[in-house]
Amino acid sequence: MKILVTGSDGYIGSVLAPLLIERGHDVAGVDAGYYRAAWLYPGPERIPATLRRDIRDLEPADFAGFDAVVHMAELSNDPLGQLAPDITYSINHKGSLHIAELAKAAGVSRFVYTSSCSVYGIATDDDVDEESPTNPQTAYATCKTFVERDVLAMASDDFSPTFLRNATVYGASPRMRFDLVLNNLAGLARTTGLVAMTSDGTPWRPLVHVLDVCKAIAVSLEADRNVVHNEVFNVGDTAQNYRIREIAETIGSVFSDCEVTFGPPSGDTRSYRVSFAKIHKSLPDFSCEWDAERGARQLFDLFERIGLTADDFDHRSYTRLKQLDHLLTTNQLDDTFRWRS
Repeated sequence: MKILVTGSDGYIGSVLAPLLIERGHDVAGVDAGYYRAAWLYPGPERIPATLRRDIRDLEPADFAGFDAVVHMAELSNDPLGQLAPDITYSINHKGSLHIAELAKAAGVSRFVYTSSCSVYGIATDDDVDEESPTNPQTAYATCKTFVERDVLAMASDDFSPTFLRNATVYGASPRMRFDLVLNNLAGLARTTGLVAMTSDGTPWRPLVHVLDVCKAIAVSLEADRNVVHNEVFNVGDTAQNYRIREIAETIGSVFSDCEVTFGPPSGDTRSYRVSFAKIHKSLPDFSCEWDAERGARQLFDLFERIGLTADDFDHRSYTRLKQLDHLLTTNQLDDTFRWRS
């Protein structure tokens, strides 16, 4: 299968593209290059040819000959989405529809969109599933719901979209992100010896390892079309719904010299437990091979191997909001988030 991966140089994309190549696919990438300056550790030897371009500026010819598109190239995570909500809508909603429209017009038959469990927002049910109402609390999550709605309506006999609502991702990637909860706490444990939670840690979050996300994408691409056509799947494992305090305590047990403390209840009311029964039933080749403890140990071993320092952990390249703010304040990006000439 010839696959175009948007966001191929991102946290997930830099792991996904080599995995798809290993599975025998012909892979090319598209990436705006916001995070191209830094690698936390050397990436895989086999990486795809990558077009450096904003997704809003892609043209029909860029999709010619592809069998599938995996679309991940958006402003990613809630704080970054709030930095400039209008630009978030321009990229994450309108830009994503632009990608889907071009792909469909070019005859691309499969389209996998990486959505997020953050669309559930504040959930009242014990375990929300794909049929539960969405309740997005941020521009980022709202755009996810809009893209799902609009691309779902584009489905046809010749264009088959699939929507993967990822749990909160964690785990090692050469394009590391330390603004994800487990990764962030592991980095604090390594560099400060203290995980001082500013809340009581009672909200629920589902977690999923980056390698398990990549596996879900690969399996959905390779599945029979009738199984995944216009379907939404939560990506993760029901056993991996954790309270934030449980994640912190897991980090404390792996980074044994680290102290873990908690604060008062937080004003951040986002909390949701998610059922992942559907993906495991519909796609039996998918299973989660990682849990929070194994992921924490992976990061502990990685940090030991590369000698992670506080400067590494705090560097803007590994926190999306810091890096975009730097590119804007140094006038490398214009006010539409495009590179200046």
